Amino acid sequence: MTIQLSDHFTYQKLLQYTIPSIIMMILTSIYSIVDGLFVSNFVGKIPFASLNLMYPFITAISTIGFMMGAGGSAIVGITLGEGKKEKACQYFSMIIYVTALTGIIISIIAIIFMEDIAYLLGASEQMINYCTLYGRIMTAGLTAFILQVSFQSFCVTAQKPSLSLKLSIVAGLTNIILDYLFVVVFKWGLAGAAYATIMGQAVGAVVPFIYFYHKNDSLLQLTRTKFHGKILLKVCTNGSSELMTNISSAIVNILYNFQLMTLAGENGIAAYGVIMYVVFIFAAIYIGYSIGSAPIVSYHYGAKNSNELKNLVKKSILITGIVGIMMTILAEISAPTLVNFFVGYDRDLFEMTCHGFRLYAISFIVMGFNIWSSGFFTALGDGIISAILAFLRALVFQVIIILVLPLILGLSGVWLAIVIAEILAMLVTIYFLYKKKDKYHYI
Repeated sequence: MTIQLSDHFTYQKLLQYTIPSIIMMILTSIYSIVDGLFVSNFVGKIPFASLNLMYPFITAISTIGFMMGAGGSAIVGITLGEGKKEKACQYFSMIIYVTALTGIIISIIAIIFMEDIAYLLGASEQMINYCTLYGRIMTAGLTAFILQVSFQSFCVTAQKPSLSLKLSIVAGLTNIILDYLFVVVFKWGLAGAAYATIMGQAVGAVVPFIYFYHKNDSLLQLTRTKFHGKILLKVCTNGSSELMTNISSAIVNILYNFQLMTLAGENGIAAYGVIMYVVFIFAAIYIGYSIGSAPIVSYHYGAKNSNELKNLVKKSILITGIVGIMMTILAEISAPTLVNFFVGYDRDLFEMTCHGFRLYAISFIVMGFNIWSSGFFTALGDGIISAILAFLRALVFQVIIILVLPLILGLSGVWLAIVIAEILAMLVTIYFLYKKKDKYHYI
């Protein structure tokens, strides 16, 4: 049975429609995770620390894809809900073309200044060559990555969540196979891991471009279009929360690395890198649900169906709450096993990482609710509220706490900073959900 955006969503339908996006995000997180596994176990601690130092920057400059995907899919989804399919396809096409051009420009600039960037991020003399090499290769594939991220959101809006899932599977397998080939067999080291990643990303970008460029049975198709300045501005404004979230996360990650270098040296950076890899998997579940449910919200908001909005909000809050508790319990139990995959070869590093992850994982209880809520306001076209929530959650609260809490609790304060930040973000989110209920009629 094909699920339509216009349907009434039971728990079964809602989960059925969002599960492909959840699996897709888990598989997407494999890129960095697989790189870390191979580099840590087959290349060495210093290259692994270099990868971890550069990855937040790579994430930061790739945020254009998240902004265009989330902000654009909301605008396109609302337009589809209004019954304007042709106009929706024109908006979709413009967004994809602008995204590709922007990616090329950013790539060129980043490649030129990569060594200077690595020094600014705190690379030591031992790390600088590794950081520069990895950063230049990864940014060379930036356009493919941001297109892949954008298409992931648009596939769901086009009523093709399974397409995005299939692409993620193929791209993930490509990355894994090439990581083994380039790192283990050919012994290309850190460069091999980077090449494997960008080739996997290329699959996730080129295939959906070809699919949407030709006539298909989805709601969207790449067509001739013109520059819609007002729509593009709205897309950027609406997607600003995703932009803010990812840029803020990158800034916070850099700050974490500085604090950890002071408190625990290169082992601290390596431990944080491992924790982030594992966290990616758990957070991917929440992000996937947000991506999968957002087009449904956008469609029914565009169709002025407030009853269905109420239904979606009630069910989403319950789902994220139950999943949050389950994920926290799972993380606490599985911590030693997960950490062992990355740093089982170093006992001290293993114990530091395992302890840090267990403290960090407490945040999973409320993280899902916060991620969904920010995506919910984006789906409603209220980029301002979404950006405020993202700014406070991903940057303000964490920066303040990461600077203060280690002074009181030492290394444990670094790991617990995210917990307090997520709790504070939850309180602010609840406030805005209540404040905006009369405007959007979702309660």
